[in-house]
Amino acid sequence: MRAAFFKSHGGPDRIRVGDVPDPVLAPGEALVRVRACALNRLDLWTLANTPGLSVSLPHIGGADVFGVVESAPNGALAKAGDEVVLSPGLSCGSCPACKAGRDNLCGEFRILGLQIGGGLAEKISIPAQNLVPAGASLSPEEWAALPVTFMTAWHMLSTRAGIKPGSWVFVQGAGSGVGCAAIEVAKFVGAKVLAAARTESKRARAIAAGAEAAFDPADPALPARVRAATGGAGADIVVEHIGGTVFEKSLECLAPGGRLVTCGATIGAEARVDLLSLFWRERSVLGSMLGTHRELLDMVSLARSGVLKPVVDRVFPLSEARAAYARLASGEAYGKVVVRIS
Repeated sequence: MRAAFFKSHGGPDRIRVGDVPDPVLAPGEALVRVRACALNRLDLWTLANTPGLSVSLPHIGGADVFGVVESAPNGALAKAGDEVVLSPGLSCGSCPACKAGRDNLCGEFRILGLQIGGGLAEKISIPAQNLVPAGASLSPEEWAALPVTFMTAWHMLSTRAGIKPGSWVFVQGAGSGVGCAAIEVAKFVGAKVLAAARTESKRARAIAAGAEAAFDPADPALPARVRAATGGAGADIVVEHIGGTVFEKSLECLAPGGRLVTCGATIGAEARVDLLSLFWRERSVLGSMLGTHRELLDMVSLARSGVLKPVVDRVFPLSEARAAYARLASGEAYGKVVVRIS
């Protein structure tokens, strides 16, 4: 089969497209012919050999997959011929975390495109329980853009930060896949949204998507602008996935009792925290890692009913997978970069 892969670490120039062995099915696995696969920041991190994310070489990335089932074991939620998205997290299903519905905290948790080969290939094998039937409400590319970002945004805002109707939510990196999804999720719940993005065009698109206002994250007066926009209080929830100094400034944007929820560290994993401000104003910092299988089922259900619609920045054919990686690495994308496989 054809696939996009890398044999050595570095930048997008290391991506190759060529023939690789077809997947071999293990017991309980389904075979899916991939139609589209979206990229995530994780794909750039594994390509760059980011510490803590070592992969076996050659490596096929891609955690966001939409395709058609070619074969599935009896009892699976989907059968041959069904269109599906793949739940990107693989868990044991039997540990205390899994039984409590917190499968993203399973001790054996693995992610497509990280610990195992991903969807940037014509075919992929996957445990049958990770098949999630899709529908006709979205295009193949839009379905591929949904799993990681929407289950992450829902997990951050609802499960971790306890979003409520009327909450003020400040979304950093609003042009990213997670940022776009967070705006949609927050508006669906009935929250009020503020956004930050590096370029004027991205800020304009965030406002068009429902943000009350959008700011430049590099503005020294950013915390004051967030407070002014929220009537002097600050944000109830800040969605943060950039790290470094952006994380530090985001804490200053919180209202008393506010929650900062973070799922990434794009520019740096270290940040300073003013503990006096943290405890004096009862602010909270919450970590969030992907999401659960149940949350993905909920997101797919909302997408099938037309409530949620992922934002696709640009679609590349498999033969131009290197250009897709480069587009994501450029920071110019608004929404998800998707590779059309077949």
